[in-house]
Amino acid sequence: MANHSQLGFQDASSPIMEELVEFHDHALMVALAICSLVLYLLALMLMEKLSSNTVDAQEVELIWTILPAIVLILLALPSLQILYMMDEIDEPDLTLKAIGHQWYWTYEYTDFKDLTFDSYMIPTTDLPQGHFRLLEVDHRVVIPMESPIRIIVTAGDVLHSWAVPTLGVKTDAIPGRLNQTSFIATRPGIFYGQCSEICGANHSYMPIVVESTPLAYFESWSSLLSSQ
Repeated sequence: MANHSQLGFQDASSPIMEELVEFHDHALMVALAICSLVLYLLALMLMEKLSSNTVDAQEVELIWTILPAIVLILLALPSLQILYMMDEIDEPDLTLKAIGHQWYWTYEYTDFKDLTFDSYMIPTTDLPQGHFRLLEVDHRVVIPMESPIRIIVTAGDVLHSWAVPTLGVKTDAIPGRLNQTSFIATRPGIFYGQCSEICGANHSYMPIVVESTPLAYFESWSSLLSSQ
């Protein structure tokens, strides 16, 4: 999760998030090069005396027309590649359905029989020592690591958004509509997110907690929860 005064992204925990971080760094370097060039030219023009060379220079005009087109291509190609990767859903090992309510989440493991639970934020007065305020829930989403997960997102009342930054996932929850996305957790851990769509007075109080575990632990957890 994010730390105080953190400037960059959270540590990536999925291949998609790794690609997003790399593209962010790539775009930042392009922007830095553009800003450096513009500042250099501005400083050069301020220090140099005006001459007829700045009035009519077709070669320069040709360069500053072609160069932005090349820059846009350098940004568009990796961006389109990531967009197609984010829409790719290929034979998931597990399907999870998240339903947004005011102000909690309901999760359904559709591959299991009667594996459904509600996830509420733990109030500050009941929060165990060492847990994160406004981020901890009473029932976490448990998934197997290194397995393709498909998540279907919808809402039961108003607009919500299921977002976990470290997994590179953000999908709108719209009443009467099913949106889907997929991700792969590449390491074990506990990943925090929140509803990212203003959904009412308690919008800040419906966090998301995803726990990535080895497959053996997930199987024992799902068996225990299904038997209850």
